[in-house]
Amino acid sequence: MLNTEDITAEAEFEEDEEPVFSDPEDFEDDIDDEALLDDVLRERPQETDGIDSVVVVDNVPQVGPERLEKLKNVIHKIFSKFGKITNEFYPEAEGMTKGYIFLEYASPNHAIEAAKNADGYKLDKQHTFRVNVFTDFDKYMTVSDEWETPEKQPFKDFGNLRHWMEDPDCRDQYSLIYESGERTGIYANDVKEAIIIEERARWTETYVRWSPKGTYLATFHQRGIALWGGEKFKQIQRFNHQEVKLIDFSPCERYMVTFSPLLDTKDDPQAIIIWDVLTGQKKRGFHCESSAHWPIFKWSSDGKFFARMTQDTLSIYETPSMGLLDKKSLKITGIKDFSWSPGDNIIAFWVPEDKDIPARVTLMQLPSRQEIRVRNLFNVVDCKLHWQKQGDYLCVKVDRTAKGTLGVVTNFEIFRMREKQVPVDVVEMKESIIAFAWEPNGSKFAVLHGESPRINASFYHVNNNGKIELIKMFDKQQANSIFWSPQGQFLVLAGLRSMNGALAFVDTSDCTMMNFAEHYMASDVEWDPTGRYVVTSVSWWSHKVDNAFWLWTFQGRLLQKNNKDRFCQLLWRPRPAILLSQEEIKLIKKDLKKYSKIFEQKDRLSQSKASKELVDKRRTMMEDYHKYRENAIQMYQEQRTLRLELRGGVDTDELDSNVEDWEEETIEFFINEEIIPLGDLE
Repeated sequence: MLNTEDITAEAEFEEDEEPVFSDPEDFEDDIDDEALLDDVLRERPQETDGIDSVVVVDNVPQVGPERLEKLKNVIHKIFSKFGKITNEFYPEAEGMTKGYIFLEYASPNHAIEAAKNADGYKLDKQHTFRVNVFTDFDKYMTVSDEWETPEKQPFKDFGNLRHWMEDPDCRDQYSLIYESGERTGIYANDVKEAIIIEERARWTETYVRWSPKGTYLATFHQRGIALWGGEKFKQIQRFNHQEVKLIDFSPCERYMVTFSPLLDTKDDPQAIIIWDVLTGQKKRGFHCESSAHWPIFKWSSDGKFFARMTQDTLSIYETPSMGLLDKKSLKITGIKDFSWSPGDNIIAFWVPEDKDIPARVTLMQLPSRQEIRVRNLFNVVDCKLHWQKQGDYLCVKVDRTAKGTLGVVTNFEIFRMREKQVPVDVVEMKESIIAFAWEPNGSKFAVLHGESPRINASFYHVNNNGKIELIKMFDKQQANSIFWSPQGQFLVLAGLRSMNGALAFVDTSDCTMMNFAEHYMASDVEWDPTGRYVVTSVSWWSHKVDNAFWLWTFQGRLLQKNNKDRFCQLLWRPRPAILLSQEEIKLIKKDLKKYSKIFEQKDRLSQSKASKELVDKRRTMMEDYHKYRENAIQMYQEQRTLRLELRGGVDTDELDSNVEDWEEETIEFFINEEIIPLGDLE
């Protein structure tokens, strides 16, 4: 450290005077050679530098010089998919390769990707590759022979993640975003007034999303996604993904997919990441050219497979390895769209016409990749795939050019998935199609067709004999959307946005219009999971005035008008699949009158003038009484031994217990005798 004299001396230097850098005569060097050597050794190259980009491939065919070039081409084609290969080494002995090779990649990430995805690759019947990163050998060599018990991880109790299912009144929950996104709340639906469960400011930066079974609530943040759950909505998990914009869950809730539009690197895919929800670990990253059609990955109904479509390729991955099914993608020239069955591991895809080859729709069973049905189509302009919720039917909406006309006609190709050889029925529509929707739990479907103001709503039924019957057609409807109740039978025909929110409530059991209503400028319609209530709303995101959500019964009776400042979004909390069998459900419906009195009593209580606070107070008092009574009974039983000791072994608890077995006995006592003469009575 310089002292004040040195500073003064430096200030007095003239511009043309050269400074002196020699050590003063009394300077002592107190740094020894060993200290200097430590710095040099610390910066020396490590033995592992460079080899972390090398993989070792075992079980490679042993060939001679005449077949070596062909083997190299095959190996290079397989392993170059994971990155640029900068060096290859094929050890030889006595003119034959040794059966293992070394491949060096341009990046360690490429080597890790190759080891993860190519390990177990079946080249032929005799050769299945075993792939390891070269640095793993050091790790395996240094494994201790002594067993060390892994450190026990502390258990994190997040409470009952299905707590909302235990509500005694079976009230469903929904999330609300309002004040232009500044506030987010969770509410329990009630006929009289919604009940606040949890409310927080700036809980999310954009919007929220429920997981498919309602277990988790996902919120969006600049650094990633947070999952919340349990009774008090504690934070369950965090996933770091900068500027995440879109997410998707697997149907089983085990995996979550996130997308970020930030620049992606070739070496380390970060645009799309698949996460393990339980552990929070990244399972795999993918590149993404465009997110215009989200979700990029589509999941099978059981979450065991997910698939992605690129140009002329359909890639199907399996969990939990996240690797390609059978280590290779499907080459499907011209593939336009695909969709999973909601009930089985069956995938449907369609391919447009190519010269003299007709367009076709193919149903493929997985993981066998067996084609169970192929349907050829002609003069096709476009196709849309619509699955019924149970996977019983597939409707392929086919737009085609009719012969001799310039217009486009539409056919509905109905695949009956549960029947042998998957027969197909056709419904021809001569008018333009506005909307199509299957009944979730049934065999009916609804179609909006025509041109405004003459829009028709048609209802069809797929009979067991294969014939498709037109049940009813309503003309001159103000509707551009169809919303089925999750339980089927009932639906809402809605004219959203440009049609000023016209609503028609329909019972499809006899095709009657139960009610007509209007929610001006409505932008969204959301059914609750039970199908008892439906919400219409005007979102601030689409319309800057009249922001509110209205609650209706399934019959179209308005229950509530909820005006929220700059209301943005309402999402019902999904319910997990019911655990009862179809036979048990039928039995409950048969004996419904037995439960109706209980329901009617609760309805009368909810409609009474008694305030919610008074009802809650009475319920609390009753619960306190029951607790007091149980404690008193328990204390009485614990003191029985003491009572026996105090009463000489006589069990006084049993004195009045057998009243029915008592025998009546009459005892007479002689008290006194008096003799009165008869004469005295005269």
